[in-house]
Amino acid sequence: MVSVLWGSTWYYYLTNVLNPQILSAQQVCELYRRRWRVEDAFLLTKRLLGLAYIWVGDTNGVQIQILATWIFYAVQNQLCIDVAIALNQTLDRIYTEMVFRSLYHFSKAVLRGDASEAVPYLVKHRKLFGLVKTRRKRHP
Repeated sequence: MVSVLWGSTWYYYLTNVLNPQILSAQQVCELYRRRWRVEDAFLLTKRLLGLAYIWVGDTNGVQIQILATWIFYAVQNQLCIDVAIALNQTLDRIYTEMVFRSLYHFSKAVLRGDASEAVPYLVKHRKLFGLVKTRRKRHP
């Protein structure tokens, strides 16, 4: 059991890793904080990428739609990683939905001849598109 004092509240985390040299208390807390990443992925693919609506009834069509959506999710996630690296930020500071929504503006810039690469364009307009999340105050 890992006990952490946050403000005036104690939080307790259970793990089956008993050696703190393999998994430190800080790593246990970080893993717990990131436990919802898979749920976030499902939420994004359903809500943002439209997988909540299956447009075909045939099994093959359903599989194609699911596979295409997950491939696009992987590309989108890599784009967020590239933007995070270019901005010297961690991935959790990049607002995935806004990166997705800014792709429309990037495509229009490409058609006008104002842009040719996504990452430099997004980095240049990061404030306009709201790509970086504001920092929340956390207890040290």
